[in-house]
Amino acid sequence: MASAKPRLTHLDRRGAARMVDVGGKPVTARAARASGEIRMSAAAFRALRGRAAKKGDALALARAAGIAAAKRTSEWIPLCHVVPLDQVAVEIAFAPRRRALVVEATARARWRTGVEMEAMVAVSAALLTLYDMGKGIDRAMRLGPIRLEEKSGGRSGLYRARRRIRIGRGDAGRRRAGGARDKAAAPSAPRTAGRDRRRSPPGSSG
Repeated sequence: MASAKPRLTHLDRRGAARMVDVGGKPVTARAARASGEIRMSAAAFRALRGRAAKKGDALALARAAGIAAAKRTSEWIPLCHVVPLDQVAVEIAFAPRRRALVVEATARARWRTGVEMEAMVAVSAALLTLYDMGKGIDRAMRLGPIRLEEKSGGRSGLYRARRRIRIGRGDAGRRRAGGARDKAAAPSAPRTAGRDRRRSPPGSSG
């Protein structure tokens, strides 16, 4: 049997934008993990790592911004549904070799639609907050890439990105940005990096 033709689920047959009707879908466990990074000058990196930014603790604020933004994803992205999130977690790691901060966000919910956008919005808001905190030192900071690392639940099942954002062996410093101190351990990089997997045709909505 031929697989369904991939299609944009937020467009109707006439090509007009629409909000997908999820009323008939079952409520199931949904999870998504996204990541992104911001690269900067050595001076900006030292300031953020040493908690020396003039506006305060950049990591704590970035984490709070990511969580707050995830809860308001439907206000950022017009066709997203309001999702009753069970959890949003944001972690930030230092990558000294690249003078970068890597942000990872995880979103979970039991609902009729996925939480991929919530995870990616959390990463985006955290990165923008880090930029705001460090722009007084380096306005040339570069954000991205931002990507979905993993999602589960829904008709489309499990998806894992082929490659992860790598942090070198010399890089350390994972922090849940409200915690007391960095941990000298491998940061919150994706736990698995296999091939893309989908349990149903790519045209189906997660």
